[in-house]
Amino acid sequence: MNHNRLRNRSASYEILGSGVILLKNYISLKDQVDIVNICQKHGAGPGGFYEPSHQSGAKLRLQMMCFGRNWDPVTKYKECYRSDGSKAPSLPYELISFAKTSVQNAQRRMKELPSMCPDICIVNFYSPVYGRLGLHQDRDESSDSLRRGLPVVSISIGDTAEFLYGYTRNKDKLDKVLLQSGDVLIFGGKSRHIFHGVTQVFPNTTPLPLLQQTALRPGRLNLTLRQF
Repeated sequence: MNHNRLRNRSASYEILGSGVILLKNYISLKDQVDIVNICQKHGAGPGGFYEPSHQSGAKLRLQMMCFGRNWDPVTKYKECYRSDGSKAPSLPYELISFAKTSVQNAQRRMKELPSMCPDICIVNFYSPVYGRLGLHQDRDESSDSLRRGLPVVSISIGDTAEFLYGYTRNKDKLDKVLLQSGDVLIFGGKSRHIFHGVTQVFPNTTPLPLLQQTALRPGRLNLTLRQF
């Protein structure tokens, strides 16, 4: 992977808040293809994609897998093995390097953003019709990681999604942004605990060249990397 994304003419950035930055069109087509291939390779094997459930037994409206450490909506990071007996595959070096370099590029525009070395990646695949993720905070990592505000790096590939974020659960007071294929959203520092969620996925918005070069199904692939 080539990590000099912000040198591309089509790449740009937008500061969305203290510790929140959007790197637009940051990931080249080639690297998007590589990321899809990595997820598909591991997603079909042990510890691959499955439908997680809430405490009530209701299924989340997405497919999920983890790298580095298992996370579950009920047990969080407490269990090394999933209910099917599988363990999370190791976090690929390419994703570690990508996340670290993305944060370093963001720090050139946002000095208050801490550095981090990811050891966890949660991969979600949203269907274009039913894909949703309710409003929540990412607060299950270690107390040290949360206290230091170590950032979350969110990679968007495939269909465009409407992303809701802010500092309250009141949806009327939250901001919205469209996350398109190749975008990277980073939030950390004072904004590490922002509320966020995916309200909808827009069908048939995946770039055609990406579809032509991968076996990506219709929908949105999202990878969030963080340091436990």
